Amino acid sequence: MFIDAIKKLIKAGSLRSLKQREKLIDLSSNDYLGLSQDLSFQQAIIARWEQWSKIVSKRVGSTGSRLLTGNHVFFEEIEEEISRFHGFPAATLFNCGYMANLALLSSLFTEKDTLIADLEVHASLHDGMKLSKARKFYFRHNDLDHLERRMKNNSRCFVVVESIYSMSGQRAPLTEIAKLCERYAANLIVDEAHAIGVIGPQGKGLIAQDNLQECVFACISAFGKALGVHGAVVLGQKLLKKMLLNFARPLIYTTALPLPLLAAIACSYERFPSMESERSRIFNLCTKFQFPSHIHPILISGNSQAKLLSHFLAHQGLDVRPILSPTVPKGEERLRITMHSFNESHHVQCCLENINKWNEL
Repeated sequence: MFIDAIKKLIKAGSLRSLKQREKLIDLSSNDYLGLSQDLSFQQAIIARWEQWSKIVSKRVGSTGSRLLTGNHVFFEEIEEEISRFHGFPAATLFNCGYMANLALLSSLFTEKDTLIADLEVHASLHDGMKLSKARKFYFRHNDLDHLERRMKNNSRCFVVVESIYSMSGQRAPLTEIAKLCERYAANLIVDEAHAIGVIGPQGKGLIAQDNLQECVFACISAFGKALGVHGAVVLGQKLLKKMLLNFARPLIYTTALPLPLLAAIACSYERFPSMESERSRIFNLCTKFQFPSHIHPILISGNSQAKLLSHFLAHQGLDVRPILSPTVPKGEERLRITMHSFNESHHVQCCLENINKWNEL
């Protein structure tokens, strides 16, 4: 059975495997601000952990679920700091963005609720919806008319979107969606994983840029992208936090984040809000090359062609990874170029010129 499944993937050109590409110009990772490779940032994390370890007797692991032995005052201090920074009453830390999305959508809603999601939301949101008891519907990507028709025909709606879509780089029309939610007494859930750190005042994200904190039921942010570390947070009302602590199985039954990672999260929140020059460099690159955001897709139909182009660019010293079906729909395979504060204009120009050269072969 398993051999047949693998053979099917090989035939479709979609077999996944682990790869390493070193010493290439990074036009692929989510390390938008370059924090993960910043030596002074790494040293700050080490210093913070050395300070904390005196308090926790060098306990590295959290030792259990937060509801058992895994909680610590550091968790609560960081959650308070993050919620205050983003303008929400409460924050709940999770081990990663996937778990945060899965927990939120799978645990809180009943048969009386309706989840309505943009077709292009992240796989973790799709998976959370599959596990939910709520009614489930999708609307065409960024199509406000289609969303409104869904909302008209359903009650107790929760609308699920990303602020910056990871596969296309397109922005959600958050202000217009928030107005629709207000009109139909619906609730808005926004995954800001690819926006926080890069967009908005102090990198607070698209919700803050549009002043929509009071319109959002839940905001999810993952720390493994622009923030350069690991983990995630769900922001919302204090009642939402109580619900997550009591019903979110990926939180209740998971060992909490290790304490050194909390030190890393705390250091990131001290650092990234002041990185305006880095955000400006990303914005200037996007403007120069007319990209929709710091994520820019190059559509290459077919898994094999997308992989061949990626390998061709690697030989030119450029790391641009292919996104294959079934991650994206068949026929919409692509290379995803991502902009970073450490990229130079000639890096991007070289990439685009080599793509054009490939197309002419």
